Amino acid sequence: MRTARPARQSSSFAAALVSVAAVTASAATIILGGIGCTRDTDAPAPAAAPPADNSIVLNASQLGALKLAPVATRRFKVQHMAVGTIDFDENAAVQVFSPYAGRIIQAFVDIGDDVARGRTLYTIDSPDLLQAESTLITAAGQADLTAAALARAQDLYAHEGMAQKDYQQALSDAMSAQGALKAARGAVRIFGKNASDIDGMIAQRKVDSTLVIPSPIAGRVTARFAQLGLLVQPGGTPAPYTVADLGTLWMLADVPESEVALLRVGQVVTVTVASLGGQEFQGSIKTVSESLDPNTHTALVRSEVHDPQHRLRPGMMATFVIQTGKPADSVAIPVNGVVREGDGTMSVWVTADRQKFIRRTVTVGLQQDGFDQIQDGLQSGELAVTDGAILLSNLLSGSGGDD
Repeated sequence: MRTARPARQSSSFAAALVSVAAVTASAATIILGGIGCTRDTDAPAPAAAPPADNSIVLNASQLGALKLAPVATRRFKVQHMAVGTIDFDENAAVQVFSPYAGRIIQAFVDIGDDVARGRTLYTIDSPDLLQAESTLITAAGQADLTAAALARAQDLYAHEGMAQKDYQQALSDAMSAQGALKAARGAVRIFGKNASDIDGMIAQRKVDSTLVIPSPIAGRVTARFAQLGLLVQPGGTPAPYTVADLGTLWMLADVPESEVALLRVGQVVTVTVASLGGQEFQGSIKTVSESLDPNTHTALVRSEVHDPQHRLRPGMMATFVIQTGKPADSVAIPVNGVVREGDGTMSVWVTADRQKFIRRTVTVGLQQDGFDQIQDGLQSGELAVTDGAILLSNLLSGSGGDD
């Protein structure tokens, strides 16, 4: 009896272990099963593919966010644009140098002053003018002397009181003196002195070394380096004054190589300046560069722009627009009705019943005055979305929400 009791205890203990193992296995199965269910529930569902016919049906609230209008035709100008800058018309801008060396005595105008042609800009003390005037007075005295000698010689020769050779010598001296006087008068006239000024110098035997430098054109003073006592030289930079006619300016624009063949000298251009509120100025092409910039592959186009009210300023940014062909009538739609899709294609949305909208791929041409030219894919008279087309594209691709 004592030997049998331990055996029953061992059997009972083994049975207990088996039961615990079974319970543990069942719990593990339940836990693993629960984990598996949780993973299946949390996994994101695949995105729904857009409808095969690229259409979408809207409810009333969604439709209220759109603007619809029948497609119509518009006239598009065949034109090209380029961005450039305003600059001085170098043909109408003059650097006013002194033709002779000297020191500035007085400067009469300042930057920004409008000057007429011939108005005095500055004066200099010119040693060259002084020498020319001295030569003039000497020549005038010599001419008077030889003229008097010739008069006496003529009287003596008429009364046979002078040899012929002496008379001819007096005549030659008088002619030489007159030639020298004419040359001296011409030399002084080069300095801007008129006949009245020259006659006054001769009569008074008085010289004046003040050389007047006038403006060669009518315009506005755009630069001044003239200072009292400044020594100026012919052609020495910088020029004491620069005067420019601002009624005509240049518009300089770099045009892409692909558009150069469309440009011709004399073509009418419209220049728009954003800093002046989009004001337009008219002009024409004057030159098209014969060579291209090897780095940018652009050609420099110079246009002459008329600005009688002097509103333009050199250095301003401007837009250059030129018509290169006859206007064309084409189907058009507002720019907000055209969507650039992710693959780069352009699309619009059309509808027949104001409920179902169909996306249609189109070919876009010019863009002017807030409209896109539709070259293919859309017909005049069709009802299309003119504002809010991007919302439909987002809804179709699944990025838009439902109301």
